[in-house]
Amino acid sequence: MNEPRAYAAAGVDIAARSKFAKSLPGILAQARRPEVLSDAGPFSGLFRLGDTYRDPVLSASADGIGTKVKLHLAADRLDLCGPDILGHSINDILVCGAEPIFFLDYIAGNGLTTEQKLTLVEGVARACAEAGCALLGGETADMPDVYAPGEFDLAGFIVGVVERDRIIDGSKVAAGDVMLGIPSSGLHTNGFSLARKVLDICNGEPMEETRRRLEERPAVLGGGSLGEALLTTHRPYHRQVGPVMERIHGMAHITGGGYVENVPRILPEGVTAEFDTTAWPVLPIFQLIQQRGEISSEEMYEVFNMGIGLVLMVSPDDAEAVQAAIPEALRIGRVRGWTGRPVELRGL
Repeated sequence: MNEPRAYAAAGVDIAARSKFAKSLPGILAQARRPEVLSDAGPFSGLFRLGDTYRDPVLSASADGIGTKVKLHLAADRLDLCGPDILGHSINDILVCGAEPIFFLDYIAGNGLTTEQKLTLVEGVARACAEAGCALLGGETADMPDVYAPGEFDLAGFIVGVVERDRIIDGSKVAAGDVMLGIPSSGLHTNGFSLARKVLDICNGEPMEETRRRLEERPAVLGGGSLGEALLTTHRPYHRQVGPVMERIHGMAHITGGGYVENVPRILPEGVTAEFDTTAWPVLPIFQLIQQRGEISSEEMYEVFNMGIGLVLMVSPDDAEAVQAAIPEALRIGRVRGWTGRPVELRGL
């Protein structure tokens, strides 16, 4: 049949979608685990827990990477979307002690080429393989009239597992605990709506102008480009934290909402997390955003991670051992008795 296809004219090309789908089994195979019982194609993915665990509890989380996708698209670095969504998702289940076992992605857009879709899924598959997490399946949706032509969004759904008696829920956190921070690589995947506005990038200008602005090299970045600083991917921390998991009382993933919103999610009643903000270096990209946006320090720590991606709360007796296992971990504060607020940021 060579007649024009009505569905394709409406923005959904079934022939192109079929071609894309045929590539998926090979891509998913890059991130396969022995427990996976299904290949790409069936209506659902199958994963067998087996008898490895004594009393397994599943941990699940869903998230996206926000408006950072606009920068990925402008820089033609869709391959970085996978590491970003995996890093974010892994950390969200890590804080309860879970190891990642499988992941599903959801890509929705308007007018993405088959090559762009493949780049996105291959990036997710590579990130899954590096994390030891199966890419069990996903969905790619063409949604004309919902998204502007050429634009898209990416969401991820991760499932992990933790033994019930090893769940980290913050109940062991107590006054006197030491807070250790593991450095971030940059913005990770949060705060990009503010960053884009302040830096005037992906802010309504033509694509070619966006690319020019991504090449800017402000002095504060020490020779690096704005694009390099903004596109640095979200660090996953499960490899570093895994060996010392049993020593940890609580963990907070510093994402959207910064310290004020994320840290209280792991605190029991009656304690305050007191941070010494002078105990770690603020990354240059945050300095640039604050300077150009004339943003108060208080708001910066409410929006961004400011250089710390994961906060660990440990007994003073274990702090030295945890730092020996994770040499980059810094002492950034302490847990103390209730001060009237769940989080105190000293040194601003």
